Amino acid sequence: MRKSLIGMGLIALLIGLSLGMVSAWHGSPGPNPYATQSSAQTVPQLNSSYYQPLSQEEIDGILYMVEEEKLARDVYLTLYNETGLQIFSNIANSEQRHMDAVLSLIEKYNLTAPDTLNEVGVFQNPEIQELYNQLVQMGSQSVVDALKVGALIEETDIKDLEERIAQTDNQDIKTVYSNLMAGSENHLRAFVGQLEAMGVNYTAQVLPQEQVDEILNSTPAHGMGGMGHGIMGGQTTPTQDGGITSTIANAFAHAWAWMRGLLARLGSAI
Repeated sequence: MRKSLIGMGLIALLIGLSLGMVSAWHGSPGPNPYATQSSAQTVPQLNSSYYQPLSQEEIDGILYMVEEEKLARDVYLTLYNETGLQIFSNIANSEQRHMDAVLSLIEKYNLTAPDTLNEVGVFQNPEIQELYNQLVQMGSQSVVDALKVGALIEETDIKDLEERIAQTDNQDIKTVYSNLMAGSENHLRAFVGQLEAMGVNYTAQVLPQEQVDEILNSTPAHGMGGMGHGIMGGQTTPTQDGGITSTIANAFAHAWAWMRGLLARLGSAI
């Protein structure tokens, strides 16, 4: 009798946990699991015993990437001030760590960093300056536009990092850029997850749609700005209804696994 009561109580708790997780995710945009825990990530340490002279192409790439990561940080800080969405503040903090990672390359290889890195919205590269101005204008139209700008930045970052990685055989550069790309993929999931919570289906803006779908449906990476296995962090679905169904199923699975573990500890079984 006691076991039956425990089982009934745990089943009720299972349902409550599942519905609680769904209700916490469904609705208006708020903090996203892929973004809120990214603050735990640290800048990867470079191998101090490794050194390989840089080509001019590699130097130009590093100096461009530090400002591209700054672009993301500055746009997100500006859009956070305009929209109040916590996701922009969270990911802006992550982008600062992205900048710090590239700065570690600049320091190790004795390069000269742009002198505008601490000035929000000010860039040494005129092309990036113009891009910043355009992105802020685009993102200021509405909350949906702001989130789409975030996704656009992350797609662009992924594309640029892929190209930079292909251009170098320097292991320091590959390590940093690969970590940055993993972080950008997590950020893309976060922004798309917020859009889908609003009932907006996301379409790729820079990368091929197949690549974006693969990123959104893949397991979150542990790179810069990532947090590993979060709960329902914005995987893409064809429609909003499909996303809700997937959310419920995942929530129930997590709660079921937890309940079975508790039952095992109590010496019972289902």
